[in-house]
Amino acid sequence: MADVVTSALTDLTATVRAAAAAVEDPEMPPVTIGQLGMVHDVTVEGARARVEVIPTFSGCPAIDYIGADIESAVLGVQGIDDVDVVWRRDIGWGPERITESGRTTLTEAGIAPPGSGQALVQLGRRRSGDAVDDGVTCPHCGSRNTRDDSPFGSAPCRSTHSCRSCKTPFDAIKDF
Repeated sequence: MADVVTSALTDLTATVRAAAAAVEDPEMPPVTIGQLGMVHDVTVEGARARVEVIPTFSGCPAIDYIGADIESAVLGVQGIDDVDVVWRRDIGWGPERITESGRTTLTEAGIAPPGSGQALVQLGRRRSGDAVDDGVTCPHCGSRNTRDDSPFGSAPCRSTHSCRSCKTPFDAIKDF
């Protein structure tokens, strides 16, 4: 009998995790928080779920929206009547948490995932205004002949780049 109860709880926990992981990041649709590796832990006790989430960075303005969307998604799971969303700021998020499907989804949405290019080191001095090849891969044509135009993108977690090959501007996820 205990095995049946444990199995049912495991199934419910997996369903809650899947519901939370399917929530889209409102600043980067259609990528989900599961693809970004933000869902840290899920526990279920009776009809109460606890979802621990790691923010991509502490100043993210979408945290309240993501939390509300997680709550709504998890409350839609049969057998769950209450949910606690806990933001784990004591655990640092890093780009290595992004899944392969997340990297693909970001690229298809025209956003370069962090670590998409080679790491370049600039030796010596450069004049203000000189373009620096940032090595970020263009999500449109796949070229690494790109440049970092601005540390400020369309969202606080993004920077603005442009491709010298296809002449297309694009955002890239900042590598925190």
